[in-house]
Amino acid sequence: MDNQQLAQVEALCETLYTGAPSTGENGETITRNEAQSRLLSLQSSADYIPQCQYILDQSQSQYARLVASNSLTQLITTHWNNFTVPQRIDIRNYVLAYLANQGPSLQEFVTVSLVRLVCRITKLGWFDDKTHRELADDVTKFLQATVDHCILGLKILNQLVDELNIPTTGRTLTQHRKTSVSFRDVCLFKVFQLGLTTLKQLQTRAIVADKRQETILGEQALALTVRCLNFDFIGTNPDESTEDVGTIQAPTSWRSVLQDSSTIELLFEFYKNTEPPRSNKAMEAIILLCSVRRSLFPTDKDRGAFLGRVMTGIRSLLSNQTGFAHQDNYHQFCRLLGRLKANYQLSELVKADGYLEWLELASSFTVQSIRNWQYCTNSIHYLLALWGRLVAAVPYVRPDTGVQGHAEALEKQVLTVVEAYIESMLGSVEMVVNSDGGLDDPLEDDGSLKEQLDRLPNICRFKYGDVAQLILNKFDPLLNQYRQALGHIGSSSTESAPADVSRQIRIIEGQLTWLTYIIGSIVGGHSWSSAHLGDGDETIDASLSRRALQLAQCVDYRLTQSNGVGRADCKLEESLLFYFQNFRRVYMFMWDQVANPSSSSNSISVIGMMAAKLDSGPSTKQKVYQRMFEHLGMGDHTAVANLIVTKIGNNLKFWPEYTEIIQKTLDLLLDMAGGYSSSKLLLTLDTVNFLARHHTEDHFPFLAAPANVRYRTTFHATLARLLLSPTGTEKLGISFETFVEPIMNTLKTLGNLSPSDLRNEAARRPLIGAFRDLRGIAASLHNRKSYAMLFELMHPAHLPLLAKVADSWHDQVDVIVSLLRFLQEFCHNKANRVNFDQSSPNGILLFRTTSDVVCAFGRRLLASPLPEGDMYKQRYKCMAISLSVLNSALSGNYVCFGVFALYNDPCLENALDVALQMILSAPVDDVIAYPKLSKAYFGFVEIFFRHHIKSVLALETGLLMQLMNSVHEGLQASDPQLSSLCANAIDHLATFYYENINKDKIEMHNMNKHLTAQPNLFSSLTATLFNLLLFGAPQHHWAVIKPMLSLMLASESSFTSYKDHLISTQTPENQQNLNESFQKLLHDVQRSLDNANRELVPVIKIGSIVYQYDTLYVNIEVLTVVSTKLFPRFICACDCKFGMLQEESIIINMVPYVMRRGRHYIPLDRGYRCASLLGHQQEINLFNNASKR
Repeated sequence: MDNQQLAQVEALCETLYTGAPSTGENGETITRNEAQSRLLSLQSSADYIPQCQYILDQSQSQYARLVASNSLTQLITTHWNNFTVPQRIDIRNYVLAYLANQGPSLQEFVTVSLVRLVCRITKLGWFDDKTHRELADDVTKFLQATVDHCILGLKILNQLVDELNIPTTGRTLTQHRKTSVSFRDVCLFKVFQLGLTTLKQLQTRAIVADKRQETILGEQALALTVRCLNFDFIGTNPDESTEDVGTIQAPTSWRSVLQDSSTIELLFEFYKNTEPPRSNKAMEAIILLCSVRRSLFPTDKDRGAFLGRVMTGIRSLLSNQTGFAHQDNYHQFCRLLGRLKANYQLSELVKADGYLEWLELASSFTVQSIRNWQYCTNSIHYLLALWGRLVAAVPYVRPDTGVQGHAEALEKQVLTVVEAYIESMLGSVEMVVNSDGGLDDPLEDDGSLKEQLDRLPNICRFKYGDVAQLILNKFDPLLNQYRQALGHIGSSSTESAPADVSRQIRIIEGQLTWLTYIIGSIVGGHSWSSAHLGDGDETIDASLSRRALQLAQCVDYRLTQSNGVGRADCKLEESLLFYFQNFRRVYMFMWDQVANPSSSSNSISVIGMMAAKLDSGPSTKQKVYQRMFEHLGMGDHTAVANLIVTKIGNNLKFWPEYTEIIQKTLDLLLDMAGGYSSSKLLLTLDTVNFLARHHTEDHFPFLAAPANVRYRTTFHATLARLLLSPTGTEKLGISFETFVEPIMNTLKTLGNLSPSDLRNEAARRPLIGAFRDLRGIAASLHNRKSYAMLFELMHPAHLPLLAKVADSWHDQVDVIVSLLRFLQEFCHNKANRVNFDQSSPNGILLFRTTSDVVCAFGRRLLASPLPEGDMYKQRYKCMAISLSVLNSALSGNYVCFGVFALYNDPCLENALDVALQMILSAPVDDVIAYPKLSKAYFGFVEIFFRHHIKSVLALETGLLMQLMNSVHEGLQASDPQLSSLCANAIDHLATFYYENINKDKIEMHNMNKHLTAQPNLFSSLTATLFNLLLFGAPQHHWAVIKPMLSLMLASESSFTSYKDHLISTQTPENQQNLNESFQKLLHDVQRSLDNANRELVPVIKIGSIVYQYDTLYVNIEVLTVVSTKLFPRFICACDCKFGMLQEESIIINMVPYVMRRGRHYIPLDRGYRCASLLGHQQEINLFNNASKR
């Protein structure tokens, strides 16, 4: 690269990052996209590394340096194996020297990129040479130089910890954990100490720096401390998307520092004396320190002393309100309080000095926080979690443990917290209403609301009687006021009422919404454990539930009397649905066993009869149910169920445009229909009978709303499930034919239309609605009898309509999706429901309909120009569903496909031809990019090769090679399901070729013609399969094993060629061992594709095993053959890497009785069986010793 080329690169970089157009060599204008495309060429080959170094050395453009640094990172990661160990060290030293010389003068984004590069090199070369493992020592020189270099050194250490803690794309979890564990043992503690040392120097003013530098140093040092404590020490860190901190599994060697009182005091002092973001980072470090594992402390006394220091620091912060004016500090402190009880038992807390003072301060802080809810909505649930955990542990602490009177003090503070929470949430309603949109309504923050409601049951049930009385004292006056206010406006809507009345109703409804949510949460927290059944909590549940049900009656009465005009606030309706869901879950699963004297039914359930034989009296649970409904005072369980279902029906009738209410209402109905007891009860209710007889748009307008179209499916699926239950038709008094009659009438009307009228816009909504309804009904058909009922209604009157719709509405996604989704469900042979008599042609007729629909849509799609907008939505989505429809029909096992050719019926040939044209029309890159399309695409390919190999081989060579290229690409996809489908397709082809190689068949003539035109077909597939097994990700291993034997037998020359090439790439000393390994690979394999012979597949042979500390090192020596019947998943667990044949080792973490590899867990007895099978006594002895450990 010369100066002219450098100037061109700099101009391209300016265009890329600033958007300013530049001029090319020929005077053309270069846009940002063109600049990006040209600059990406720097990442295409390792030959561009010198050019990147030249840019870094010679360019003064920060953007050019950034591009060069990013390109180097990508090249090093991609082409790592192309470099020798000395070359890798040279690159590392070059980047470090560049940072030392140029780092302080570089822009931040360039520094970050270069730091990432040096850390990536360190990670990839960790086991190459000890130089890479000495990066922390090298960075110490940065820390001892100027302040700017010290900042740069801390940045390097921060990135190093991140790089070694987070898996890198392209490397297996095994490789990552091996490097990560070594870094943990060699460097991490030293890095942690460097972070703490820097903090101490800042605190003592040992570092002379200006204010800006001090701020940056503090941020970097604290970030480093947090990263080290948050390191994944044993490979079990929870999901990073959560703020929950798990137990910190710090090594024992860290004990002296973590247990030292100066460490926690340093962080508390740093928190007190700094501002965010340094202060909240210090608090985050304190949280992590409080989460250190219990076993790190040698004795309980040491752990108690550490807890005492933490509580002293917390009391000091609470007393002085230190830093709480900052939102970030406040949030982290709430996390600290919530985490304290999670890691320490209540019995330890009560023994700590100042526990009662801490409890009172924590209570005051919680009350203050709740009263200022508008500033801390996202933090309140941490405080509620603290009190919930405290009260949950009370039964496990003896009264005489710790300070005297701790139980009474906790009761007092819990009541204070609950009272403050209820009053504050009720008061928030008026504040929100008066703000006229200036305040966010906490009822609309679903995430925070759910977090708070999840934590309320434990707290409220601690002193349930007192809390319930508090709720009732609030609820009863509000309900009376609500009734009086509604009496003033009659059947009018709230919006049409006078302003003061409307405002009053809005406030009352909001407050009742909060109380209903709280009641629903508490009732849902009822425990059926034997320890709580005798507490009498069910009577308190009944008192609270009576108020919620009375409110539901009041709201529902107004709704029906005003014919939907007088609707309550939608949030109040949602709170009632929340209560119904919790009530259903707790008090509906046993309703068929509750004594019901008023019921007119004399039937007795089988369970009830069995219970009666075992015990003449009612069970404890039955007594609880009876007491609950007696105290409820709303009638028996049938009356309560009828109230709930009536509310469901009225919601569906009067809230058509509110999607959230419709969705939650239908979810409630579906859950009730899914329960054994509750579904039986629903069948006896008049409202359910009405729903089953009048499930049309005339009675339920929500069915006509376009936004609710997907809920039509849920609605009809629920009703069909009830109707098709064992006593459904008898209890409801209608037949299946009567139930679907409205839908059939719609189809009949549509079927009588001409093609032009059918395409009319007036037919759109009836078509979508009918197909959505039918899809829901078809989803509820789980046996042969019920499926046959729907099929007989559809054939022959209405099935021809499907192809007409596909042809007329091919370009309208909403219509085609509803049609194809229904047909996909209708063709799906789940539970072997599509099972006709031997003399029945229905299976053939069903497939013919499927073929007509797929062909009608497919041909229209292929003839249409490519859309300019969203390619997936406008083209690929419908294509994927149509392929899924055909896949269901082809794999349903209800059609003998040979009859089509026998009787010259072209429907099968047409369907395969259209489907093949569709998949070949889609670029492979697009297919891989869309998961749903790729699964349907390769699912069809696999079925095509499995059942219709004759049609495959009859293709033109060009088409077949295009198809095989897609299979080749899909085989290497990241999704193991796609790899498996493609591997199966290859296996079908190779198996057919091997089993018919000497037969005079037209298919073999076609196959030989293809192989003549493309002689490297089998060799390329063989190479790809072995490369995936040896070098690919572990999730591919199990998929690629299956076709290996058939490919090796179909083309032995391909296997031999690959073996020779692989051996030639090894060092001379390894070539003989590798050759012997390949000979052993096929030692016991016969030249047959029988199932017994297929079970002999390649897996890893364990060579030597040695222990070092708590880690098991396994050297991979050779490949061998083991029956997968005896040891089916060993290859997936062991994560075979061919590079490990070069005397490299992998690490297996040891936990008692288990070897852990990646995401797979291998009991040691399996390892023992594997070693026994291989006949290695050394391994057997080691496994036995490990088991004893």
